[in-house]
Amino acid sequence: MHYLLIYDLAPDYLERRGEFRNAHLQLAWDAQQRGEIVIAGALADPADTAVLLFTGDSPDAAERFARADPYVTNGLVKSWRVRQWTTVVGKDAWNPVRPD
Repeated sequence: MHYLLIYDLAPDYLERRGEFRNAHLQLAWDAQQRGEIVIAGALADPADTAVLLFTGDSPDAAERFARADPYVTNGLVKSWRVRQWTTVVGKDAWNPVRPD
């Protein structure tokens, strides 16, 4: 299944992220190497949200990631949530649905 980890970023996220960026990126690349993160990044203009796509049998990996993320623990993320995403189109869709 696919899960979206959605971050609502603090207003000063861009100004403060430099201090924590390497640790955050290390955590993310490690999760990607384990096959948990598919793709991730911040939305632009405005940079007020980030979205991380996880894959797995449960939301556990996404939730563990958020709890350990220095962006979260240091207040760069105001709030976060995990949502199951029913993907139906594309080569990586979890539940492909084709037209009749």
